Amino acid sequence: MKRFLLPLLICPACLPKEQPLELSAAKEADGDLLTGVLRCRKCRRDFPIKGGVATLLRDPTGGPSGGQWKYEESETLNRYLWSHFADLCGDPDVGSAYRDWADCLVSTGGVGFDAGCAVGRLAFEMAARFDFAVGCDLSATFIGAARKLAKQRHFTCSLPLEGNLRETFSGKFPDHWRTDNVEFIIADAQALPFARECFSQVASLNLLDRVHTPLAHLHELNRVAAGQNAHLLCSDPYSWSTANTPEQHWLGGTIDGPYQGRGLDNVRGLLEGKSGILTPPWRVTREGNVEWRLRTHRNHYEVLRSQLLAAVR
Repeated sequence: MKRFLLPLLICPACLPKEQPLELSAAKEADGDLLTGVLRCRKCRRDFPIKGGVATLLRDPTGGPSGGQWKYEESETLNRYLWSHFADLCGDPDVGSAYRDWADCLVSTGGVGFDAGCAVGRLAFEMAARFDFAVGCDLSATFIGAARKLAKQRHFTCSLPLEGNLRETFSGKFPDHWRTDNVEFIIADAQALPFARECFSQVASLNLLDRVHTPLAHLHELNRVAAGQNAHLLCSDPYSWSTANTPEQHWLGGTIDGPYQGRGLDNVRGLLEGKSGILTPPWRVTREGNVEWRLRTHRNHYEVLRSQLLAAVR
């Protein structure tokens, strides 16, 4: 974990109160904290740094549960590497989703943050536009892969071609992508271990319909975003399912209740402050659809229409 993160970190277990963390027993190389403990003096919880990866969960000893296990599998990792980076090797089947999302980022300096970053594509795009960039995800496999990509500056993945046949994809990072100013940590997007108002750009891609409490995720994005001169990017297919989110927590897709109707409309209303839940309110500046693809094999792709909202305050 890079040292530039230390002033931003708080104890996720103490939220909504924000308690700073203290570093102890650290081993460091070239500004990268390889091992150590981040300790909260208030609740006395310890959050480990192992192999350069900080785990900042409310329960730092807990592992993946439920459907989260699939994100630790090698085949899932390869699918996400392809989705994030196959355009770098000229594969036309991957589409332009991450270039489209990157076009919504506004270079204002400061620190950019990607919640649910997976293997890191948007965080790398942020690093080229901001002073620093941070990505978080629950998957230790994804975060480990993203940190490895930052060091090697190229990607390689292998996916089925047909049956038992496979094909390999690889490519180099563009020269303008910085990787010395980006970091990835294991954290929950519903309990972010960051102090309020520390990011000038926040983003959430295809995550709202995958968390237990989407409103808590939006609240956390709002909390860590700067009160003024901040930008937000939220993009989601609104594929509501009780496998991920209890129906009472859906922000759309119901015929009655506080969030009846379409998820896009309800999220826009929340951002614009119509409910008074997210303050200061945001002003939506851009809407649109992005087609995001995951490949199973050469002749089978999962295509999701992700509806984006870009906002400023």
